[in-house]
Amino acid sequence: MNTIVSDWQIVSVMDKDEHIGEVLWATCVEDTTFRFFKGDYICTSRIIERFPNSQLIRTHSGSIYQTLGEGKHSVIQLRDFELLRNGFSPQVIQQLNDHTGLIIH
Repeated sequence: MNTIVSDWQIVSVMDKDEHIGEVLWATCVEDTTFRFFKGDYICTSRIIERFPNSQLIRTHSGSIYQTLGEGKHSVIQLRDFELLRNGFSPQVIQQLNDHTGLIIH
């Protein structure tokens, strides 16, 4: 097993109305690859396969993540993807977008 995560979300990345792909955004519980510390946020490469019965997710880079508990589904715009990669949750990105002028596009 590569990485175990909690507080996870499948995030759909959209370019206006076009679906670009999905990534996993989560909190690290344990990482045997030593890329992440416990408590670190993780934003993965594009999800290529999900195994719901075993709660496993495989990404484009070949990493495998085991998800703990129930996850969420979120949507962000491609223009906000760097915020996600830099640790902002989809919910925080939405709050920033709801307040005029906080994010310049």
